[in-house]
Amino acid sequence: MIDTTTTAGRRAAQRLGAELIAWLTTVRPDGQPQSSPIWFLWEDGEILLLSRADTPRPANIRANPRVAFTLNTDADGGDVVTFEGEARIVDGELPAATEAAYKAKHLGKILEYGWDWEKMRRDYPLAIRIAPTRVRLG
Repeated sequence: MIDTTTTAGRRAAQRLGAELIAWLTTVRPDGQPQSSPIWFLWEDGEILLLSRADTPRPANIRANPRVAFTLNTDADGGDVVTFEGEARIVDGELPAATEAAYKAKHLGKILEYGWDWEKMRRDYPLAIRIAPTRVRLG
């Protein structure tokens, strides 16, 4: 979905690998959009995030899987990376390599919050994957 032969595509891929936080917008059953900052992993052309089970996010996705994912822009509104996509809640355990990659990316923040990886996974047991259907870069 991202053409890494272009300057914008290469920049987007770099940012998806390096940045820790993005914004996810889901839609409540009553139609109200809800945006939340999330930690994520870009893997195999999809976005992976971990979620608490008892928040509106999983319920919103079950009711309407269409979501938007956005990285912060630069101070002038440039360096845009936005996806629209279809989210799904993943049943079962994450593959070991995926869990290791997510942990490696976010362990610094996890420790900064005074957590450990086991607490993080207990508090955020749901894995959600987003398959992009549309991308906007700029």
